[in-house]
Amino acid sequence: MTLVSVAGERGVTTLTLDAPGNRNALSASLVADLAEALTACAKDPGVRAVVLTHSGSTFSAGADLKAPPNPYSFVALLRQIVELPKPVVGVVRGHARAGGLGLLGACDVVVASPESDFALTEVRIGVAAAVVSLTLLPKLEPRAAARYYLTGERFGVPEALRMGLVTAGDDALDDILDGLRKGSPQGLAESKRLVTAKVLETFERDAEELVQRSASLFASAEAREGMTAFLERRDPEWVW
Repeated sequence: MTLVSVAGERGVTTLTLDAPGNRNALSASLVADLAEALTACAKDPGVRAVVLTHSGSTFSAGADLKAPPNPYSFVALLRQIVELPKPVVGVVRGHARAGGLGLLGACDVVVASPESDFALTEVRIGVAAAVVSLTLLPKLEPRAAARYYLTGERFGVPEALRMGLVTAGDDALDDILDGLRKGSPQGLAESKRLVTAKVLETFERDAEELVQRSASLFASAEAREGMTAFLERRDPEWVW
C-alpha cells in the first residue's frame, strides 16, 4: 500500500503524505513512495505543477526513529524536489517538525493555515538539523535559524513567514495555482532553475559532509539516549 496518494486537477497533481497514524514520519517506505510519485510527475507533460500536502493533523513529524530512511535517500529526495522541472507548492494545515521542515524548504512555494506550527526538534534528541540545512539555510533569515536550530522551540505562521519558511497563508493557494497554470512549461522550468540555483550550489558543496555528520550524530550514545527518551515519552538525562 502506497504511503503517498496522488490526485490531479487541471494540470496540478497533488501528492498527499498519507500515513497519519505515524504522523507522516519520514520512513524509508514513505521516502521511496514520494520519490516514485515525483518521478512520475516529472515525466508527465500534463503536469504543470505539484502540490505536496498531508492527511491528518501533521505534515510530517520528521524522521521515523523506528524505520529511518537512508540519509543518502533523503538527500536525494530533497534534491529531487528542488530539481523537479515543475514548481512544487507545499501546503501545511497542521504541524511540521524536523525533517518535515526540510521537505518544505525544498518546495518552491509554501502556504500554511493559521493553526499550523513548526519546530526543528533535532537538538532535543541529541542530534542536529544537518541534512535539512541543505534546503533551509539558503532560505531562512540567519538569526531566526540560529534561534530555532538551537532551542527547538515551536513557532507559528507569523514567525514562519518572517523568517522565510512560509510564503503565504493558505488562503492564497488558489491564486498561486491559477498563476502557475498560466505559465508555460518551459517558462516555469527555466524560472525555477534561476530561483533554485543557490540551493543546488549548497547540495554540491555540503551534501556529503552533512550526511556523514548526521550519521555520526545518530550513532552516538547521546542520540541513543535522546531517541530512547522520546520513544519512552520521558525527558532525556541531560534535561535539568
